Amino acid sequence: MSAGGLGASGPAAPDPASARWSWPLSPKPDVLRIFDPPDKPWLSGHRGVDVGPASDGGKVTAPSDGMVTFAGVVVDRPVLTLDHGDGLKSSFEPVTSELKAGDVVRKGQVIGIVEPGHCGLSPCLHWGVRRGGDYLNPLSFVADLRPSILLPLS
Repeated sequence: MSAGGLGASGPAAPDPASARWSWPLSPKPDVLRIFDPPDKPWLSGHRGVDVGPASDGGKVTAPSDGMVTFAGVVVDRPVLTLDHGDGLKSSFEPVTSELKAGDVVRKGQVIGIVEPGHCGLSPCLHWGVRRGGDYLNPLSFVADLRPSILLPLS
């Protein structure tokens, strides 16, 4: 797996245009659980990152412009999904929102509130990104994950 932690099928890393993305929590949250996709789509793994805690009452903001494609409950958690174009979709859970499918959002706009329950007693946000059916590391959209290369001094 590459440093960007891309999915098993190996889609390309986000291009420089990904600078249009920002963290969905402010200030920059701690990464509580890293992206750890399964080797095969049917195996268990962690197809996103857990970030938190939210210091501003749990406000979640759109990391990029997009349109709401889903706002509802999956199993027992409230989930919000945004379509950012270019085949990219991001999902957030557990997040309650007043938004509904078809609503347009702008980068930085509050899209919902983190609910407790995902990371035990401490509220945290599970953030996933995918292109088509391939899960991508959300951190690659907001941080430079390329490995550092040490060069000789001389």
